[in-house]
Amino acid sequence: MDARLTAEQEEVRRTLREVLVKRCGPDDLRAAARSPEGHDRALWETLSQQLGLPGLALPERYGGIGCSVTELALACEESGRAHAPTPLFATAALAAPLILALGGEAQRAALLPRLASGELTAALAVPGAGLATALALVGDNRGDWAGDGRAGGVQARRADGGWRLYGQAAQVLDGHSAGLLVVAAHTGGFARSRTLLFLVRAEAAGMVRARQTALDATRPQARIELRDVRAELLGGEGADVPAALAATGDAAAAVLAAEAVGAADRALERTVEHVRTREQFGRAIGSFQAVKHRLADVYVGVRAARSAAYYAAWAAGTGAERVGGLALAQALEALRTAASEGIQLHGGIGFTWEHDAHLSFKRAAGDELLFGPVHRLRAHAADAARLFDAGEVRV
Repeated sequence: MDARLTAEQEEVRRTLREVLVKRCGPDDLRAAARSPEGHDRALWETLSQQLGLPGLALPERYGGIGCSVTELALACEESGRAHAPTPLFATAALAAPLILALGGEAQRAALLPRLASGELTAALAVPGAGLATALALVGDNRGDWAGDGRAGGVQARRADGGWRLYGQAAQVLDGHSAGLLVVAAHTGGFARSRTLLFLVRAEAAGMVRARQTALDATRPQARIELRDVRAELLGGEGADVPAALAATGDAAAAVLAAEAVGAADRALERTVEHVRTREQFGRAIGSFQAVKHRLADVYVGVRAARSAAYYAAWAAGTGAERVGGLALAQALEALRTAASEGIQLHGGIGFTWEHDAHLSFKRAAGDELLFGPVHRLRAHAADAARLFDAGEVRV
């Protein structure tokens, strides 16, 4: 792996940062989070139509730019710095890769160009609150997380030459505003139990979508209720859906890790700016050795997490190995530490819920609730690597 960024990758970062600095001030973020969509539609049009971010990692034949997961991760690192509330992650890192991996040619041709242009947004809906499990980040995703014929899941049955869905999905990122839902559902009964993915349009009869109150308002979530909703099977019935979800989960974890690194880096910058100007006992508090040591530890953690995120994105794009979960664990830990230290070192003002330091804190806590926690991400990676087989540590 060559750790140096190419000229094109540097241009992606520079251009996107210029746009987001102008469009994602504190007041802009709060106004976007309070809107019905949960994001700034004008900003989304700029990011998609002028910069082509939703199609960064999609092939050119489907209207994309033809880059790799690495470029998408770099873009999300910048959006993470700004805490930009956009449907980029849900659309480009979760839904689009599944359609590309499992969809038939007609489905790809009909949907991917619209996703790449930003005309259509999409979301991944899994039963209950099992997003991390479905993506194989905290455990094996070949179990009964899709419902296994019991209440609480999403069931699919054949009817009138098609498919009908019934059930509920919670914690669906941008699910209240997405034009297309990729829904995981259980089918086949007990004899041929399996999980399949289905496409549900926003206007489908029988579907009820409600935005939920989330800890991190810049990452909106929804509860989806499906009441005998007509759906289209994604790909064929013989598709290995758990494998596709696991591959998507690894790449999405790498992208999410880069996003967390961007947020942690900005939290550190904000704190350094504060300790340079805030005075106590006649001197800037940043001149105290104890403060320097704390911020130095944060800096080392952020740099290490960035290296891990970049490597995970490169590995996901080349198929070298799956280390997205480990990179995500390290990035979430770095973000949590940077946010906590920022609140502490800002003093009394840092503890006010409205302070910008809490944007990072809420993002760290919210992402752990959705995709973690950190110790489970690491435990699953250790199990997958058989690190502790026979009671011995394998090196």
